[in-house]
Order: sequence, then structure tokens, then C-alpha cells
Amino acid sequence: MATKKEIKQHLEIALKEIGQITPWYDRSFKNWIFSHPDYPVEYAGDTKDEVIKNYPIYLYDFIEERLNDNLNSLIEKETKGRGGKREGAGRPVGTKKEQKSRIYLPTDLVSWFKQHPESIPQVRKLIQKQRCI
Repeated sequence: MATKKEIKQHLEIALKEIGQITPWYDRSFKNWIFSHPDYPVEYAGDTKDEVIKNYPIYLYDFIEERLNDNLNSLIEKETKGRGGKREGAGRPVGTKKEQKSRIYLPTDLVSWFKQHPESIPQVRKLIQKQRCI
């Protein structure tokens, strides 16, 4: 159980991180709203002053639940920044991919290379001979 003193200390830190509470008016809800990206707490009220006054109360409740470990894991899920990477996905470690760069060739040459991919090593040899000369 978190003590009131501990919760107030965390609330002070949170309010410093948030800075000035500046609500905005949402026409679709016809309310003043304030939320901050660092905390999953949002408050909506009829006036700016109401939002400024009550947002810290809701933030206090959130901090209390966080310190008492009563939050759902989805609310504050820590990620490693790997997105949807699966174990074993991708190229095996140690394999190398041939370096490539994009060039534009006439379409007749491209279609010929597609029809005769076995000739690519011969073309490489020819190019290397031309470089040596």
C-alpha cells in the first residue's frame, strides 16, 4: 500500500512533467478536455477552471493505483521497441546478401536478363575485363 505522502510526492513530480494544465474545447463532445501523452489520464468538464481544478485529482487516483499495482498490464505496457518482431524471423545470423543498387536499363535489356539469368556472371566477367584495360 502506498502512503499518502508517497502518492503526493509522485503527484508533484507528475505535475512538474506535465507543466501548465491548458484544456482545449472539443466541439464534438461540447466539453473542455485535458490529457497528457505521458499519463493515461483524461478529464473533461464544462469549464476550463473545472478541468484545471479536477485533473490533478484524477491524476492522484491514477498514481495511487499505479503505486498499489492495481493497473491493467495494457495501460502501462513496457515495450522494447521491436514492434511485431517474432523469434526466428528474418535472415539467419551469419548469412550475407549480395549488395545491390538500382539502375535503369532499356526494357529490351531487362527482358533479356530476365529470360537469361545464367548470363549475369558472364556479363560481370566482361565488365571486370573492361575495368582492367
